Amino acid sequence: MAAQLLLGKPLAEKIREEVVKDVEELKSKGVYPSLVAIQVGKNDASRVYTNAQAKNAEKCGIKYELQELPEDTTQEQLLKHIAGLNADPNVSGIILQMPVPPQIDGKVCQWSIAYEKDVEGVTPTNMGLVTFGKPRLVPCTALGAFELIKSTGVDIYGKEVVVVGHSDIVGKPAALLLLNSFGTTTICHIATGKRGLTEQHVRRAEILVVAVGVPELIKGDWIKEGAIVVDIGINPTKDGKIVGDVEFEVAKEKASWITPVPGGAGTATTAILMKNTVEAAKWQLEKRG
Repeated sequence: MAAQLLLGKPLAEKIREEVVKDVEELKSKGVYPSLVAIQVGKNDASRVYTNAQAKNAEKCGIKYELQELPEDTTQEQLLKHIAGLNADPNVSGIILQMPVPPQIDGKVCQWSIAYEKDVEGVTPTNMGLVTFGKPRLVPCTALGAFELIKSTGVDIYGKEVVVVGHSDIVGKPAALLLLNSFGTTTICHIATGKRGLTEQHVRRAEILVVAVGVPELIKGDWIKEGAIVVDIGINPTKDGKIVGDVEFEVAKEKASWITPVPGGAGTATTAILMKNTVEAAKWQLEKRG
């Protein structure tokens, strides 16, 4: 029996509905949520994402501003710019679009964002809160994957969970969210693959999250019968198609639930960015007392 599709669109719509209600409540208290995106130099791929941010913000009633800085902006200038936004009480959330030009250390600049305005959840404070099971602002794609898994109604408690990929903004936080829900969680990475052990781990996974960026790295016949599969990979092929990190056509015959690519986990990412902007506004309101 073929797997049911775990689609991102219904989750995104549900999140936006909740965000709209929260925005209206905040506005009734005199708080007007706003999101500022910083783009250093030109990047066509980033432009697609900022356009999606602007559209989602408008749907949710959130003020959105894209601030474009010159390609030759120095790290010191960018840090000063971020400091100004940190100090601005009218700015609820800040996102630094990646990549940045080579003269800038993106991580240093992201970490300079005030943690209560860090809508991407990438600062040490917010990652630490995820680690300790007290999340406030969580990396958007990781949270989207987690919410999709929860939407199936599965009880994560005690399940064999495997996360393939250990990036700071997807693999690690996704693994921590599942671990904090008492999934028995294993993380696979490049060293696991070099030892030829990835297949062994994947075959026992009742919940599988893959975020590597290698087309069809995970073979469909590795999937455990009845597994939930969340594929976060988005890989263009030579013939103009987009495929995930999992061999979808074979995997869907074994899984109980599986995300399509595109149309799965990534679809909810921008809606979660709006959710985080509202959460950031609430956090700042709490701090002001």
